[in-house]
Amino acid sequence: MSKKTFFISTSIPYVNAKPHIGHALEFVQADILARYRRLMGEEVYFLSGTDDNALKNVQAAEAAGAEVGEYVTENAKHFENLLKNLNISNDDFIKTASDSRHKVGAQKLWSSCRSEDIYKKKYKGLYCLGCEEFKTEKDLINGECPEHPGKKLEEVEEENYFFKLSNYQTQLLELIESNTLKIIPETRRNEALSFIKGGLEDFSISRSVARARSWGVPVPGDDSQIMYVWFDALSNYINALGYGTNGKNFEKFWTEGNERLHVIGKGINRFHTIYWPAMLLSAGEALPTTVFIHGYINSGGQKMSKSVGNTIDPEEVIREFGGEATRYFLARRLSTFEDSDFTMEKAKEWYNADLANGIGNLVSRIMKLASTHLEKSPEIPEGTIPEDFKEALNSYEIQKAADIVWKWIGELDLFIQENKPFEVVKVDKQKGKALIEEAVIKLYTIGRMLYPFLPELNVVIKDLVKYNKMPEKPLFLRKE
Repeated sequence: MSKKTFFISTSIPYVNAKPHIGHALEFVQADILARYRRLMGEEVYFLSGTDDNALKNVQAAEAAGAEVGEYVTENAKHFENLLKNLNISNDDFIKTASDSRHKVGAQKLWSSCRSEDIYKKKYKGLYCLGCEEFKTEKDLINGECPEHPGKKLEEVEEENYFFKLSNYQTQLLELIESNTLKIIPETRRNEALSFIKGGLEDFSISRSVARARSWGVPVPGDDSQIMYVWFDALSNYINALGYGTNGKNFEKFWTEGNERLHVIGKGINRFHTIYWPAMLLSAGEALPTTVFIHGYINSGGQKMSKSVGNTIDPEEVIREFGGEATRYFLARRLSTFEDSDFTMEKAKEWYNADLANGIGNLVSRIMKLASTHLEKSPEIPEGTIPEDFKEALNSYEIQKAADIVWKWIGELDLFIQENKPFEVVKVDKQKGKALIEEAVIKLYTIGRMLYPFLPELNVVIKDLVKYNKMPEKPLFLRKE
């Protein structure tokens, strides 16, 4: 019997700047879901990458006095390093400027769309460089883009190709309302439905070579035009699987795949739940089955901004607390779907309370008892992952699943306090050993549940139990 397949992707970030803490949140959330599905025996294809062809990347390179190709390649390394430092288990990483799979796939998608869905016209409108999107009056608040307040919109007039999004209004509405295309959470699903019901307008899918500075994927059959960044970028999800060359992975994980999940931030909901499905429908390809949408991270009660000076570098968090602790903060101490607040001061409190004094101390206490009083590790029973934990992650409720793990940690700590195996074993050796064995089995179960969240700690706990030994040093040193 073949394994169930699970395709999961992060969005691909622009490389006009180094990663911020929001990128780390998305990487960790996706990794938790990918690791959990592997734990459940599924065959996973986990994709990440970078969006190299955006106009904002070109302008950032020009401002830095750098050649665009070298600039985006150099900046992409920061994202690859962050994935590595957070122990993200992605199977693939696509760079849209330099990966040969991308250009051929993006051009194939364009050429595969129905001819009646693509047309050329002259257009004048307001362009938000931050969103890489033309804005209509209904998109703006006080004449500004709500995603990028304070940044002046650029007035652009030129001849572009357009995609007839209005052709898919009824079909998209039916797909989302029936949950054939599932959008999580409900608030973001309602957002997409509201946008569709407001009337879908055709959108620009190319820009002139001059405005694109000749950077990007050329429109098939028209050398005067470069693909609009979103038409180009969104296709990365299937291009990495070999869509452009009819690769086996494309058939296995996309066309015939069981689940196809995109993990994205709330600011790009529309592109992934409306534009992207419409493009795939036009090209006659399968759609994603689920779009998982997380909120933003604020700092000190304010939206992060370079001008305010409250941005947080995830590498700084990793240097201070370690990759495992950073994963913990993002998975359990921040909301899975809503906006959350993060500061280094809060991180220190969480680290000491939940990791150093919490799981770290508990592991040391139990394994000290076990290595002192047990001749060998107890037999671990099968089926050691609780159903409520599985239900939470099957529903993409990452924070809830992490809370279940820490509930087990709290209950095991209480078990030790109430049953006092360290005292019982001195007066009733057999009963004391039975209590210690029970504690070790519960600790092993916690270790298994920790695998998606803290994979290194998972290995440490399993090894300590297997070899019946205590840690040689504290698992999490307190921060003073």
